[in-house]
Order: sequence, then structure tokens, then C-alpha cells
Amino acid sequence: MTLFNVQNLSISFGGLKALSNISFDVKAREIFSIIGPNGAGKTTLFNCINGIYKPTNGQIRFKGKRVQGKKPDAIARMGIARTFQNIELFAHINTMENILLGRHLYMKTGLFRGGFMWGRHSFAGKEEIAHRKKVEEIIDFLDLQAVRDKLVGGLPYGTQKRIELGRALALEPELLLLDEPCAGMNAEEKQDLVFWVKDIQDELDVTILLIEHDMSMVMDISDRILAINFGQPVTEGTPAEVQNHPEVLKAYLGEE
Repeated sequence: MTLFNVQNLSISFGGLKALSNISFDVKAREIFSIIGPNGAGKTTLFNCINGIYKPTNGQIRFKGKRVQGKKPDAIARMGIARTFQNIELFAHINTMENILLGRHLYMKTGLFRGGFMWGRHSFAGKEEIAHRKKVEEIIDFLDLQAVRDKLVGGLPYGTQKRIELGRALALEPELLLLDEPCAGMNAEEKQDLVFWVKDIQDELDVTILLIEHDMSMVMDISDRILAINFGQPVTEGTPAEVQNHPEVLKAYLGEE
């Protein structure tokens, strides 16, 4: 079943076409990756999907409903969450609180007010307890128990990337956009991330749209791949098909 669809998507900045006629479908519970060299338009595509940019032409649909034209918070409410290439965490608060921020769409009483202002037995207090329970599940799932109460700013880079992943999962998305999740990680951290992404797909039934420069990870983890260059589609298919495409070999793997 097709969960997410992009059709003839284009966007221009001051006469420069950043994306031109990009089309693809993502099936439910699939890991669909988008590859391309720097400047190919990958992050621009993500910015169109989650409402940061407004496409010039084309359509974006999630579960049959129109996405483009909506604001980022409305798109998040639809069930689409995103991590960013550069970590967007709050360094001065702890892991639990950073992930709890991902629950903001579900909070009727506002962040952190519940437990602190009206006590545990008020509606607000009960609401915060429920949200914290959900965050505890994510902390267990991503093996973050050792750092749950530690300030995020002092934690290793790979751990921070995992916390950002946890904050995106706190939205309980059906579609998760991962923008360069391996950027800045060492080999061991990358391998751990591969396992968690597969667990998110298999155990949480989340569909994943991935941008990543690490070609070995992309080929290892993806169900299907779209290669783009200069904002235009090059080829789409299974990892084996895309890996052996002559334009991909030339542009992405550095072969003549």
C-alpha cells in the first residue's frame, strides 16, 4: 500500500531550479532512501515535505491527503516527523526533557506545567505522567537509560543523534524523515544506528524516508532508492539496480 506520494515536485529560488519534476511513491513500512551528491537537492526535498519550503509545482500526499501548503506543525500532526542533519537539541536540559519536547503536539496543558503546577492528581498532572511514560518507553527502546537525567550538551555526538531520533519518535509518526542520520558518527555508532532504524521499521511499524551520504549504509538498509542529481531524478530501484546504474557509478561512487 502506498503511504506517501510525491508527484512532479519542483521548486525554484530566484530563477534557479533546485528541484525539477521529482516523483516517487513510498510504501507502508518501507525504508526508501534518496541519494545524491552535495547540492543535488535532497535536503530541499525534505524541506518541501515538512513545510519549511513551499514547492513551485507538484503534489505531496500522505495517506491520500494533500501535504503541501500546510505549516510544519500541521504536517507533524498528520504523522510525519523529521530529524535534521545538524543536531537541533536543547543543550541545557536533560535527555528526558528533550525527548518530552517531542510530545508537545499531544499536550493540552503546555510543556512541563502539568506535574509542577497542579499536582499529580490533577488532569494536567495525569497528562504529564502519561507523556513521561511514553518517553520512558522510547528511552528504553533506544538504550538511553544511562543518560536519561544528564544534560544533553555534555553528551557524545553519537548519543545526541540518538536523542534527536528519540524526540522524533515521541511524535509517534507513521512516516519518519531521517536527514543524514550518520553524519559525524564513527563506524561503531553507524552500525548501532542501522540496527535502531531497522527496529523502528520492524517493531514500531514506522515507514522511513532516508537521506544519507554513507553509501554502504544506504545499500545495506534500503528497500528502494531514488538517486537525484542537480535537482532531477536519475534512477529509482532496488539497491542492486541503483548501485549498478552507470550515472550513479559516475556521480556518486566516483567511477569513470
